[in-house]
Amino acid sequence: MHKLVVIGAGINGVSAAIWARRMGCEVTLVDKAAPGMGASFGNAGVLAASAVVPLTTPGLLWRAPGMLMDREFPLFVRYGYLPRMAGWLARYLSHANDRDCRRIAGALGPVVTDSLDQHMALTEGLSARRFVHGSDYVYAYPDRAAMQADAYGWALKAEAGFVPEVIEGGAVQEYEPALGPGVGCLAVMKGHGRISDPGGYVAALAQDFEAMGGRVLRAEVMDFDLDGGRLRAVLTDRGPLEADRAVLALGAWSKGLMARLGLRVPMETERGYHLLLKGPSVLPRVPVMVASGQFVATPMEMGLRLAGIAELGGLEAGPSEAPIALLKRQVRRAFPTLDWQSEETWMGHRPAPSDSLPLVGEVAGTGVFAAFGHHHVGLTGGAKTGRWVACLLTGQRVNADLSAYDPMRFRK
Repeated sequence: MHKLVVIGAGINGVSAAIWARRMGCEVTLVDKAAPGMGASFGNAGVLAASAVVPLTTPGLLWRAPGMLMDREFPLFVRYGYLPRMAGWLARYLSHANDRDCRRIAGALGPVVTDSLDQHMALTEGLSARRFVHGSDYVYAYPDRAAMQADAYGWALKAEAGFVPEVIEGGAVQEYEPALGPGVGCLAVMKGHGRISDPGGYVAALAQDFEAMGGRVLRAEVMDFDLDGGRLRAVLTDRGPLEADRAVLALGAWSKGLMARLGLRVPMETERGYHLLLKGPSVLPRVPVMVASGQFVATPMEMGLRLAGIAELGGLEAGPSEAPIALLKRQVRRAFPTLDWQSEETWMGHRPAPSDSLPLVGEVAGTGVFAAFGHHHVGLTGGAKTGRWVACLLTGQRVNADLSAYDPMRFRK
């Protein structure tokens, strides 16, 4: 029986811990924060099965300056941080071409396309099942012409098996009464899902894991103790944890520990924001991606969450005011009758590898397995990623080609 330490109590880590426990491992789940309090807490809550299109679509390099100059575009940069991320940014933008975009989309497909089924399998027999719901996922546009402007992305989604039902005119508000008259076209995606409280979901998964005999420990991981290149213990601020296997699932904070293993990962944080509206006067029935503002409005147990604004600026700086201000302007355009009683804001960190693909697999034969780097699809792909990693570390068959996610692709 393997003695396993899972580092990081977000969706990837908790999923890996549950699956490994089911496969007979002795598992300790360790994080300096409570389960579900990182990026897993603040996402849009969508199981976005069709999310195969990376941000690095062809022409991004030439569009980027205009995006940064447009105060209504949902991308912000802390310019003082720009020199520190220049190398990553150059590598990231180098993939903004048709060949790489199609390659990345093809590799993202196995991670996300069966997301709802994977979360159902993860929660089989667990209390956390109550948070998982099948749902449409809707893209909202001013008109069909605006939707056709995204034809490149829709073609990639179609190749992955996702073709939307298009609704126009008055039928838009019949389908979703919360939307205002400025929305004249909907692309309705079937076969998706949503999590009604992402933070609560991951916390409940951790409790289910403990009920299965797993151990949850609040501690900060500092390093690895290797003997002859193989893991012997995970070193924490509360002492060493003996282990012959480990899973590294710390999201944007994984980069430092990867360097301890001799692998420098070209990854930055994409600082994500959300605005939670409590006591909303109207609530959409399903998650709605408002294309003009590139944010998602998702009905949740605690109210209406608006998420999707991105900022490049590193791990250390505090939140900015402009992204939340933009969210408020955009939501009033899409939902003009919406009012609310109170609001909460949040900022967190999405891990963004330079090639937009997650890292899943063993690091240099050490017994440490990567499970991070999912950029915008962490919640969507987390259940499957955890299952893959648990199979890898226990020697069970994985019915997928994982070579595109191999962390050793960055050793050159």
